[in-house]
Order: sequence, then C-alpha cells, then structure tokens
Amino acid sequence: MKFFVDTADTAEIRDLAETGLLDGVTTNPSLIHKAGRDFLEVVKEICAIVPGPVSAEVVALDHEGMMREAEIVRKIADNIAVKVPLTIDGLKTCRKLTADGTMVNVTLCFTANQALLAAKAGATFISPFVGRHDDVGFSGMDLIADIRTIYDNYGFDTQILVASVRNPVHVLEAAKIGADVMTAPPAVIRQLFKHPLTDNGIKAFLDDWAKTGQAIG
Repeated sequence: MKFFVDTADTAEIRDLAETGLLDGVTTNPSLIHKAGRDFLEVVKEICAIVPGPVSAEVVALDHEGMMREAEIVRKIADNIAVKVPLTIDGLKTCRKLTADGTMVNVTLCFTANQALLAAKAGATFISPFVGRHDDVGFSGMDLIADIRTIYDNYGFDTQILVASVRNPVHVLEAAKIGADVMTAPPAVIRQLFKHPLTDNGIKAFLDDWAKTGQAIG
C-alpha cells in the first residue's frame, strides 16, 4: 500500500520524505488555508520534494471552469494529480483530463456507486472519506471493501486512495482490505511508529548498555 501524507506543510513533508516511506502528497483548499501560503507556490515546492503524485484541487464547480483551473495546475509539474469533486461536472473534467494523460484524483466519495462512476470516467485515484463516513453512522471500511470488490470484479485500474484517515486502525484495516493508497495527516503517520513495548525495550537496552560503561566509537 502506498503512503501519501495529507498536508500542505512542506517542513512536515520533507521530514517524512527522508524516511523513504512517502509515496505522494494530497492537498485540499482547507490545507492550503491552514498553511497560509500562495497555492501555486506551495504546490510547486511540494512537487519538488516528492517525486510521486501530488494532488492539487480545483475549486470551480462547472466543467469549463474546472478545465481552466486544471490547465494552470497541471503545468506546475509532471507529478501533479488534478483533484476534482465527485459531481457530474467533476467526472466530465476527469474524463477530459485523463484522456490526454493527466492524473486525476476524484475526491469526496461516500458511496460505492460514486466510486464506480469515477472508475468508468477514468479516474487515476478515487478518494473515499472513511473518517467522515464513520462520523455520520456508516462504516468507512465497509465502503472500502465494497469498492475493492467492484473494482476487482471489472478490472478497473483506478486506485483506491483511502482518505479522511483518523487513526492507525484505519490504516491497518485499509491495508487488510487491499486499498492501493492511504493518505493521512502527519500525526497519524507518526503514530504508526509508536508502541509502548518498543519504547520500553529501547529504555531497557539503553539502561543495560549504560551499566557496561562502554561507548561505540
């Protein structure tokens, strides 16, 4: 499963990229707002840090407007994935962009039927929001499982990009189902490294090492 980080904080992206575990980045208008920087400038910087797909979202709601914005966004770098909403106009735009080789991330997916439509429109990525789905009383992971079954049934190439990831359990369950990608905030990715027994083991080893009075090098 590929690991994307969901942020526009370039310092966090650089730090995580140094682990060698980061395969891409997702952004959205809310994350750009939080970063407090110019949209095109920050996306260009992210594309230079991470060679994998970087999702940059259009904000127009009509097909023509989305295409105008996509023309600007996809010129930023070769690894841009234009992000569009799961609407009729969004899928029209998806079809048009993917037809000439542009990666497209269709976002705000909440049903398997929507995911089926996005795959038929040629989406590179479909972004089902598991955390938000859980928030309204439905199972986000059941949604991922349904999409996986449908895509496997028909051999769709669209990658399932699990979004709105809130905790390490979401990551684990998505991996068990067979999602292609997960995107999570930096804090959630850092939680994946943590376990109290790992911390206790390191402390015990270092305590015993100190008693030897030795040093390495």
